[in-house]
Amino acid sequence: MRRDVVAWFDVHARDLPWRAADRTAWGVLVSEVMLQQTPVVRVEPAWRAWLERWPTPADLAAAPTADVLRAWDRLGYPRRALRLQECARVVVERHGGDLPDDEAALLALPGVGAYTAAAVRAFAFGRRSVVLDTNVRRVLARLAVGEALPSPAQTVAETRLAAAWVPDDAAAAARWSAASMELGALVCTARAPRCDACPVADRCRWLAAGRPADVHAHRRRTQAWAGTDRQVRGRVMALLREALEPVPHDAVAALWPDAAQLARCLDALVADGLVVREDAAGDAPDPAAATYRLPR
Repeated sequence: MRRDVVAWFDVHARDLPWRAADRTAWGVLVSEVMLQQTPVVRVEPAWRAWLERWPTPADLAAAPTADVLRAWDRLGYPRRALRLQECARVVVERHGGDLPDDEAALLALPGVGAYTAAAVRAFAFGRRSVVLDTNVRRVLARLAVGEALPSPAQTVAETRLAAAWVPDDAAAAARWSAASMELGALVCTARAPRCDACPVADRCRWLAAGRPADVHAHRRRTQAWAGTDRQVRGRVMALLREALEPVPHDAVAALWPDAAQLARCLDALVADGLVVREDAAGDAPDPAAATYRLPR
């Protein structure tokens, strides 16, 4: 089954820039950070522009933070941009500007978790690692377990199963990781799987069982976008990215009708280091006189 999935990948893999022969390890890490909860179609042009501007960790480490946040633009979850710059600075300080390939060293970098470390080891350095994202989890849930979708939370048993599917040879392991991820992204999708295009459909336990419904559906939570704090934060960040000077409180207040929710979101953005609030001088500053800007 692994051989057939890899053979399918050899023919159908998307031509993505972070898979090119001339991509750097740093470029792979940047792609993995950008791709967290953001689709490829939005990441690809942003990745190209980012690497053209800051091709190395040293370049990003030295960049003004405001420029970094503006370049992140509408990729979402802008804290990822801050963490990526923090990561670049640590790579420069601890590793001479070269991304390490050691798992422990990767995990010690800001913003790098188990998945990202495994992906970088596999896709940047060709090492054997267990790359387990939502796509791979879904492929294995269907092929090996016979379930429509994996459980909301990754389990120890699931990790062990994934590890058992990874070939012992490093190069083969890295290829399997990329191929199984691509199969989940293009064919074995969550809502409308294209089983007729799957290279291993004849051995899929979920398909053989008649495509049973998701047994974990009652445990999944979905969050609407409209009216959420995420929407408010996004509007504030969009306004500040476009501003060349600090934005007065009145202009920020006009972004959202619920003053209490807006205040809560502004406080959170300041606490996250994404926004700087500058109060007017005086013993008792007037909140209405405050201004907001991106960190420098």
